[in-house]
Amino acid sequence: MQIFTKQHFVFLLLLLLFHFTFDAAAQQKHTFEGVVKAANGQPLEGAGITVVEINKSTFTNSLGEFSFKELPAGVYKIRIRNIGYQEQTAKVTLPSTEKTRTLFTLRTDENNLSEVTVIGRTANQEVNRQAFNVTSVDAKKLHNSTLDISHALDRVSGVRVREAGGVGSRMEFSLNGFSGRQVKFFLDGVPMDNFGSSFQLNNIPINLAQRVEVYKGVVPVWLGSDALGGAVNIVTANDMKSYADVSYSYGSFNTHKTSINTGYTTASGFKFQLNAFQNYSDNNYTVTTDVAIPLQKDLRNQKVKRFHDTYHNETIIASAGVVNKSYADQLLFGITLGKNYAEIQTGARMISVFGDWHRKGSIVMPNILYTKKNFFIEGLDLRVNGNFNFGQEQSIDTVNRRYNWFGDFVSYPGKGSERERSMYKFKNNNGMGAVNLTYSLNDKHSFALNNVFNTFNRKGSDELYPESNKYEQPRKNIKNVLGFGYKFSPSEKWNTSLFTKYFFQQNKYSISYNPSGNWGDVAYLNQKNSFNKLGYGFASTYFLKPNLQIKGSYEKSYRLPDNDELFGDVLNLDGNIDLKPEYSHNYNLGLGYQTQINQIHKFSFDGSVLYRNAKDFIRPTLNQNQTKQIMANISDVNNFGVEGEIRYSFKNLFTTGVNVTYQNLRNNTKYEQQQTQESPLYRDRIPNIPYLFGNADASLFFNHIGKKDNTLTLGYNVLYVHAYYLSWPSQGTDHTKYGIPRQWMQDVNMVYTLGNGKYNIALECKNITNNRIYDNFSLQKPGRAFYAKVRYFISNNR
Repeated sequence: MQIFTKQHFVFLLLLLLFHFTFDAAAQQKHTFEGVVKAANGQPLEGAGITVVEINKSTFTNSLGEFSFKELPAGVYKIRIRNIGYQEQTAKVTLPSTEKTRTLFTLRTDENNLSEVTVIGRTANQEVNRQAFNVTSVDAKKLHNSTLDISHALDRVSGVRVREAGGVGSRMEFSLNGFSGRQVKFFLDGVPMDNFGSSFQLNNIPINLAQRVEVYKGVVPVWLGSDALGGAVNIVTANDMKSYADVSYSYGSFNTHKTSINTGYTTASGFKFQLNAFQNYSDNNYTVTTDVAIPLQKDLRNQKVKRFHDTYHNETIIASAGVVNKSYADQLLFGITLGKNYAEIQTGARMISVFGDWHRKGSIVMPNILYTKKNFFIEGLDLRVNGNFNFGQEQSIDTVNRRYNWFGDFVSYPGKGSERERSMYKFKNNNGMGAVNLTYSLNDKHSFALNNVFNTFNRKGSDELYPESNKYEQPRKNIKNVLGFGYKFSPSEKWNTSLFTKYFFQQNKYSISYNPSGNWGDVAYLNQKNSFNKLGYGFASTYFLKPNLQIKGSYEKSYRLPDNDELFGDVLNLDGNIDLKPEYSHNYNLGLGYQTQINQIHKFSFDGSVLYRNAKDFIRPTLNQNQTKQIMANISDVNNFGVEGEIRYSFKNLFTTGVNVTYQNLRNNTKYEQQQTQESPLYRDRIPNIPYLFGNADASLFFNHIGKKDNTLTLGYNVLYVHAYYLSWPSQGTDHTKYGIPRQWMQDVNMVYTLGNGKYNIALECKNITNNRIYDNFSLQKPGRAFYAKVRYFISNNR
C-alpha cells in the first residue's frame, strides 16, 4: 500500500487551491460594452444586440452604445441586427484584454434598399417599430431653433397646438380631434399632471428633449395614465454621460429665451444633471379687433397692440445620485424649482379686455427615481419614481376698472375688479407615486405591471376676504391607474401586446345652500363621489418586408375628470363637479414604408386610418356670460379620420416632406336627456375644432461652408388650417355664424453650424407673410416675428 507522504499533501493542497482560484475567477462578473456604427461612421440607434449563449438582448442608445453587465467569464457569440443592414456576429472573450469599447460596423444590406431611419424623425427604431400608433420626433434636429416643445409637435400629423396668444399663453393640445386634458403628458415616463403652471408644454425649450414620442389613441401600459386621446412622452438626455448645451435667443416683442442643459457622470458612478431655462416676452404684438369707446359707437377692425400681456418663467431641474451600481442602475434624487408671472390680456374671447389682472405661480417639487434591471431574478426590471409639488398659484384682480383695446379705462369708485375681485393664493398639493415592473420570460414572452397613484388637495386663502369660509371647503381627490400587459414576440417580424387598465377616482367637495332663506346666509354641505372603470386593448404589428410595416391597435380607454375641470383653474375655466368620466373605443390601422435608390434618393411614407367612438365626451363651452370656459359632457361623439406623411431626401443635401390630417368629429347624440324630439345638433361637426390641416417643410444643406465640418442650412415650413365654425354649424344663419377663416403660416430659417455642431448660429422669421392666425374662440396669435439664436454644445459621448 502506497504511503500518503508530505509531498502528496502539498500536491493535493495546491490542486485544491488552483481549483478554488479558478472557480472564483469563473464566478467573477464582468461588463461587456460596445458601440455600433454604420460604414460612414454614423452611430446606429435601436440596433438589436443579443448574447446568444444566455439569450440576453438589449438595444443601442442614441449614440450607438450598449452594455451587458454581470456576465460570467467565458466566450460568447454576439449577434447584431438592424433593419437595412447585414446581420453581424462576433466572438468575444471575457474578461477582455481591451480597455476600450468594442466597435461593430454594419454594412448596408444591398438586397434590401430600405432606409434605416425615418427621414426627419428620430433615429430610435425601437420606438417606431412598436405596435402602437406612435410618432417619434427627433428633437436633436431642432436644437438650433427657437421652438418650444409644443410648437415642434405642431408639425406632427394629427397634432394641433392651439394657443390664446404669444409666449406662455394658455395652450390646448389636440391629437386626432381629442384635446386638452384628454391627452396626457410625461417627462421621461413620469406623468406631468401635477407640475403646475410653471412647467407647461409651451414654455419648455426643445433643447430639453432628445426625442418626443407621440402615442395616438392607444397608450402603452408602462405610461400608466387615464389618457383618452393619446399621450406625449418627452425623453431627455438621461443616456448621455457628460455634456453641455447652452443657448440664448432674442426676438420680436422683446422675447428672450435661455436654455442650459448639462450633465456629468464619473467613472465611479456618480451622476449629476442640470436643466435650466427661462422665457420672457412683452407679447405686445398687433391684433385686429373691434374697440369699445365709452358713450360712443364702437370702432370696427382696429389695429391695436396688446398692452398687458407680459410673461416670464424661470425653471431649474437638478438631480444627483449614482448609476451602474450592483444595487441600482439608477438612484437619483432631484428637485424642480420654478416660477412664472403672466399678465392677463383677454378672457375666453377678445371681447373681454383687461389691463391690471395678472397671475403668478411657482413649482417646488422634490423627486426620486430608482431603477434596477434583473431585480432579484433574471429578466425582472423595476422602476420606482415619485414626486410632490409644494408650489403655489395666485390670481390678483383688485383694480375696479374697465379697459378697451386702446388701453383707455374707466375707473369706478369702491372696491371692485376687472372680473372677480381676488388675491386668492392656493396650493394644489399634488403628489405622485409610480411603480413599474417588467418581466421577460424569454425573447417571446414578456409581462408588465404598472401602478400610478395621484393625490390632489387644494388649500388656499384670500387676504381680501379673511372671514370667508368658502376657501376652507374641501377640494380633494385621489386617482389610481393600475395596468397589466403581456407582449408576445414570436419573431422579429411580428409582435402583439395585450393589456388591461383599472381606473379609480374619489372626489371630495362641498355644495352651498341657504339654510334659513335669508339673503346672505350661506352654509356648505360636504359631498363625495367616486368612479371605478375597467379598460382594455391590444396592439399588433407585422413586417410584410423589412422596410414595410403594418400595425393595428384598439383600446377602450377612460379619462377621469381633471382637477381644474372639476374645481376650476381660478383663471378662465369654471369648475363643474358634475362632470362624468369619458370613455372611447379607439381604433388605429397604420402602414409604414421606407426605401432608397442607390443610397441617393430616400423615401418614407407613414399613413393611418382612425376611428373614435366616445361617450360622455368632455369638451369646452362658454359659460353663461361668455367670459369663461366650462367643461361639459356630450353623450355620444365619434370621429373618423385619416392622416399621412411623405418624406424625400437627396443624399445629405436636401430633404422635404408633407403631412395632412383630416378628422370628421361629429355629435352623435340623437336625443338629448329627457327629450323625445331629435336634437337639431345631431350629426353636426363638433365646433371650434379644426378638421383639415397639414404641414410642409423643406431644407437645403450646404456642407463645408467656410471651413470643413461647417454647414449652412436653409429651411422652410408652412402650416395650413382649413376654415371651421366657432359654434354649432346648425345654429344661426350664414350671416350670423362666427367662423374662423382659412389660415396659412409660413416660417423660414437659416442655421450656420461650425466645428461639427459645437458652435451654432440661427436666424428665423415666423409668419413671414404676416397673415392673421387665430386659435381658440378667435383669439389672434402673433404676426410676423424675427428671432436670432446662438448655441454652444459639447459632449464626450461622441
